[in-house]
Amino acid sequence: MCIIKFYRYFFCVIFFFVALNVRQSIAQDKLIQILEEELNREKTALEKQDVPPYYIDYRVNDIYSVGITASFGSLISSDTDKTRVLTTSVRVGSYELDNTHEFDNMMGGFGYNMGFGTMLPIEDEPDAIKQILWKQTDENYKNAVNTYSKLKINLSSKDNNNDKTPDFSREEPVEYYEPPLEGIDTLVNKAEWEGKVKRYSEFFLKDEDIFMGIASFSFIVERKYFISTEGTKVVWNITYTNLVFTGAIRSDEGMELPLYKTYFAYMPSGLPDNETILKDVNEIIGKLKKISDAPVVEPYEGPAILSKGSAGVFFHEIFGHRVEGQRQKSKFDGQTFTKKIGDKVLPKTFRVVFDPTASQYKGQDLNGYYKFDDEGIRAQKVNVVENGILKEFLMSRCPVKGFPNSNGHGRAQAGFSPVARQSNLIVETSKSYSMEELRKMLIKECKKQGKDYGYLFKDVLGGFTMTGRYMPNAFNIMPTEVYRIYVDGSPDEMVKGVDLIGTPLAMFAEIKAAGDTPEIFSGTCGAESGGVPVTAISPALFVNQIEIQKRQKIENIPPVLSKPGSEKFREHLKE
Repeated sequence: MCIIKFYRYFFCVIFFFVALNVRQSIAQDKLIQILEEELNREKTALEKQDVPPYYIDYRVNDIYSVGITASFGSLISSDTDKTRVLTTSVRVGSYELDNTHEFDNMMGGFGYNMGFGTMLPIEDEPDAIKQILWKQTDENYKNAVNTYSKLKINLSSKDNNNDKTPDFSREEPVEYYEPPLEGIDTLVNKAEWEGKVKRYSEFFLKDEDIFMGIASFSFIVERKYFISTEGTKVVWNITYTNLVFTGAIRSDEGMELPLYKTYFAYMPSGLPDNETILKDVNEIIGKLKKISDAPVVEPYEGPAILSKGSAGVFFHEIFGHRVEGQRQKSKFDGQTFTKKIGDKVLPKTFRVVFDPTASQYKGQDLNGYYKFDDEGIRAQKVNVVENGILKEFLMSRCPVKGFPNSNGHGRAQAGFSPVARQSNLIVETSKSYSMEELRKMLIKECKKQGKDYGYLFKDVLGGFTMTGRYMPNAFNIMPTEVYRIYVDGSPDEMVKGVDLIGTPLAMFAEIKAAGDTPEIFSGTCGAESGGVPVTAISPALFVNQIEIQKRQKIENIPPVLSKPGSEKFREHLKE
């Protein structure tokens, strides 16, 4: 008994010293101190107003970036930049009903916190920073009071049967601090990367028909500050490294056909080695020529295989956006899954997880990783689908019926107000099949449906979806590498000009099996709160029925003159 008491006391002492250490570290950070001083001053002053705020927060994204871009072997740009973006948020009313509440005729269609961003000085000069904090807080407060007044009039003029859940969740305040990264200007050898991107982009000179050959490298160090009148103080760092290739060729019909290759890592050292990258560049060049000669797709309904990366984007677009929390209470949204908690939405072998706490998957860095979301809530793993059953939504601090609290998915680009957004989407299955087995399923289903061929979607650029109630609730995936798989055993045939389209519920009903090799697709997702980094991980999918249409054709007259530089490049290779 004494030992138990001793250990409890010991743990309490440890906790006390950890908390004390965090506060001491925060006290040494000049920017957070400036933010806190002005936040307290604004709060005290505004509490004397007729409509006082019940909540204020400041969010600062302190961003150091290196960006290098080359085209056909020559630098287009090489920049180093440092910026600070301030986003302020002011709420009036109460947690139950405030100025973010959705009402008829409101602009936008989402009742989320309409904060806005502005540039902040990059030097820790108190007077200069406080001037901007004061101006932004004052302006945001006046907008909040104006909106709240209109809301009260709107609610009093009619019998409202809106969602009665609170407008803002009550959360425990958090204090967390990381010191700044040391020597960030030494983390990238700029001259070395200028040489690399020039060399990579030069390879696109190999083919006379390739009219675009770009290589881009970016490295970002982002230091995130968040402080609120609830007592939350969070400061942490994250880094991003991206390498992107873009090649485009013009077909004989005048159709412009791009291909892309992207790499993501936290640090430049995490990117593939030079040999691997050059091999991938040459592979893109070979595929560009092949796709240029490919036939244009015809409209089609029938079986298909979505291979790995394309499956991840597919899930991100048709599923991920529809389980974002605020969409479940907005009357402007289609609310595809609002009343389906506890229902079967996928085959019982499927599991869908959103996990921002995962920094890697099978040794590969994940773009959707973060420690805290943009409302100061600690990142949490969310099991959205278990055994095919819908269990949860992705939650910000905008509660919905049955989900009163955030699960750490309130996200936003610098300068935008947070809403519930995706993080690391991971699709798993308890019963998997090899690609050869999926092909056999495809051919069998094609025969059953009387089709001469099915489709294999091998790679995609991305996609978009519409979730609103006043337009078709549909999605569009933009594949870049697509093949016909013939029933009679003929070789697979590449096609071009493909758009994968459909509606979410109809498409989900057609998913029948999953592959055994997950693949990672990292990128940036754009939505109401701007662009946020995300990752989608999924095995290949066999689908009984998909619909494809011809992509919009932008025709250009082929060049009269040959492209300069091709002969020069070939001579260069001989040296």
